[in-house]
Amino acid sequence: MTTLIIVQARMTSTRLPGKVLLPLASEPMLTRLVERLRRVQRADGIVVASTTNVTDDPIAGLCAQLGVSCHRGLEHDVLSRYADAARLHGADTVVRVTSDCPLIDPALIDRVINAYEEGCGDYVSNMLPPTWPYGMAVEVFSEAVLAQAHEEATQAAEREHVTPFLYWRPERYRLCNVASPVDLSQHRWTVDTPEDYALVSRLFDHLMPTKPYFNQADVLTLLDQHPDWIALNQHIMQKPANETQTVKNNP
Repeated sequence: MTTLIIVQARMTSTRLPGKVLLPLASEPMLTRLVERLRRVQRADGIVVASTTNVTDDPIAGLCAQLGVSCHRGLEHDVLSRYADAARLHGADTVVRVTSDCPLIDPALIDRVINAYEEGCGDYVSNMLPPTWPYGMAVEVFSEAVLAQAHEEATQAAEREHVTPFLYWRPERYRLCNVASPVDLSQHRWTVDTPEDYALVSRLFDHLMPTKPYFNQADVLTLLDQHPDWIALNQHIMQKPANETQTVKNNP
């Protein structure tokens, strides 16, 4: 059984264009994310799902430098990008991560994969509802159900956001949530705006020199020492979280 982490990435982000290549502690954000994903023990590989746009040539070039596979497909039909990437790279299990989450904790990804492997659900996430910092989202599902979504999904939101077809149908797919022991959803660690980038960049600058393999606990400790940093992006509105009414929680 092959478990692949598939990361969607493009240069044409609306609120912060080119963000995936912005520097974090002197390296592109995508590089920092790949470094963290390579620490995931339960995954067999990483594929970056980008687009065929010329503007995304730099992403493909960076993937080549990093030795990471890059699948290129349609810009707005991200579901087709994922389905094709999973099929062409022989995935049995797909782990979905987005490229604007460079602080994601490898141990958390392993935890969600483990819940899936133990049969927790057909679709396992840690955001139903959100209890982890925004920017720590992980989704795990089979290539088979991804193929079903690709074949049947018709709504624009289902095509663009990849997984709504699954979590909007709890009567068809068993949904499972990996909840945080403590609600940390007030933290915003994604990079979607200049304010987000200011915070995450500051965190990397302070942590990388002494703790290059830092984890979520290290970030929380640093923010406890500098609570004023949280205000850098506290006013940014988060995008609507995944919602469903039938979710099994996995401790």
